[in-house]
Amino acid sequence: MEARNIGIKVTNLPQRSCDDAHCPYHGNISVRGRIYEGVVTSTKRQNTVTVRRDFLFKVSKYKRFERRNSKKSVHCPSCIDVKVGDRVVFMETRKISKTVASVVIENKTTQPKEKKSSKKEELEEIAESNEEPELSEKADEEDE
Repeated sequence: MEARNIGIKVTNLPQRSCDDAHCPYHGNISVRGRIYEGVVTSTKRQNTVTVRRDFLFKVSKYKRFERRNSKKSVHCPSCIDVKVGDRVVFMETRKISKTVASVVIENKTTQPKEKKSSKKEELEEIAESNEEPELSEKADEEDE
């Protein structure tokens, strides 16, 4: 089953399909609201990950910013592979459970696979970069 368009430009679409009803690509849940980015801190719950989001908070009295963070429970469909330490993009949805009201839409850590070059092409690139530059005519005259 092909991933449907969720209305947001995503560079890393899921490659495999899933039968999760709460998947924005293969299920029937719609995404809306703000788009957030954070780091996965826990994957112990079934189909749910905990994401830590770091941000700056302005303290107007001192005209400075302080670092703050918040943790959020986010639904993770089975078609998107995440592990602890991955940077993910998630978006607001309707309430899925008591604490979950967001869904992961992209894993930024695993970038889309680029076309791999053959060994022959890699060796040619290395050979080109290791070639010695040609000596100028002035350098030849000085040697004589």
